[in-house]
Amino acid sequence: MSWRQSRLSLMVGAVVLAALAAYLISTGLDIRAARDGYLAQCHATGDCTATMARLAGDYRTRLLLLAGVLGLVPPLIGMFWGAPLIARELETGTHRLAWNQSVTRRRWLAVRLSTVLLATLLFAAVAAALLTWAASPVDAVAGDRFATVNFGARDLSPIAQAAFASVLGAVTGLFVRRTVPAMALTGLLVIAVLFVMPNAVRPHLMPPLHLTRPMTASAIDEAHGLGTLGSAPVVRGIEVPDAWVTSTSELLTADGRPLDARAFDDCLMRAPKTGARGTFGDSSPCLAAYDLHLDIAYQPNSRFWRFQLLETALYLSLTALLAFVAAWRIRHRT
Repeated sequence: MSWRQSRLSLMVGAVVLAALAAYLISTGLDIRAARDGYLAQCHATGDCTATMARLAGDYRTRLLLLAGVLGLVPPLIGMFWGAPLIARELETGTHRLAWNQSVTRRRWLAVRLSTVLLATLLFAAVAAALLTWAASPVDAVAGDRFATVNFGARDLSPIAQAAFASVLGAVTGLFVRRTVPAMALTGLLVIAVLFVMPNAVRPHLMPPLHLTRPMTASAIDEAHGLGTLGSAPVVRGIEVPDAWVTSTSELLTADGRPLDARAFDDCLMRAPKTGARGTFGDSSPCLAAYDLHLDIAYQPNSRFWRFQLLETALYLSLTALLAFVAAWRIRHRT
C-alpha cells in the first residue's frame, strides 16, 4: 500500500535521477579526457601547475551549477516526497480508515517513513556519488573542497541532508495537516537549515588552527578586497594554501592594536605615489609601511573527512529526533 500511494512521485524521481546520472557521467568523462590532454601538454613543457589550473578554470562554472542543482534536491524531496506523506492523509480524511485496521499508527508511520527514506537515500547517494566522481580531477587541482557549495554537494553530506529533509517534511505535514501549506513551509525550513549549517554551525564543528600572517605589500595585493567592517579596517579574501579560512582579524599593528581608521583611509584615498603596479596600486606599500599583520583561523583540508562525518552525524541525529517526534505526535495528539 505504501508503494502504491507513493509510486507516481517515486517514478518521477527515478526519471529525474536517470537524466541527472547520464549528464554527470558524460561530464565526468569529458573532464577526464580534458585532464589527459592537459597532462600530455604539461609533460611536454615541464610546467604542470599552470596547465592543470586551466583544467579547473574550464570546468569550475559547470561544476558549481551541478552542485547548485544537487543543493536543490533536499528542499524538493522534503516538499514533494516528505510533506504530502501524512498531510494528504489528514487533509482527505483517509487516515481514519488506515488507522482503524490491524496495523498500529506507529507501524503505519514507520513503514511510510521507511519507504520514502529508502528512496531518498538511494536518490541522494547515486547523485552525490556521481558528482563526486565527475568532479574529482578538478577537486584535486583546485583544492577548495571546503567551499560552501562544494562541501554540501560531495560525498556523505548531501545524503544526510536529503534524509533530514524528507523526515522534516513528513513531520511538518503531521503538524500543519494541509498538503500545500506543509510543502511551502517545508521548503522554507530546509533552505533555512541548509543556509545556517555551513555559515553558523560547520565552522565550529572542530576548533580551528591559527596563524599570524604579515601583511607585506605583496600579501595585501593577494587579497580580494580592502574595506571596513564598522570602523575596523579589514582585508577580504585572504587564503591559506590547502585550507579553509574560517575567520580573519582586522588589520593589526605590530603591538596587536587595530590599525587607525584614518591611516587606513589615507592609504586608500591619498597614498604617496610610488608607481606600484599591484592589485591595489600605491595603497599596498602605504599600508605595508605600518608593519601590519592578520590573525587567521583556518581548517586544513586534511580535516575534510572528519567534517563530513561530523556534519552527517548531526543531520542524522536531527532526522532521528524528528522521527521520534512524529511517532509521539501520531500516537498521542493526532
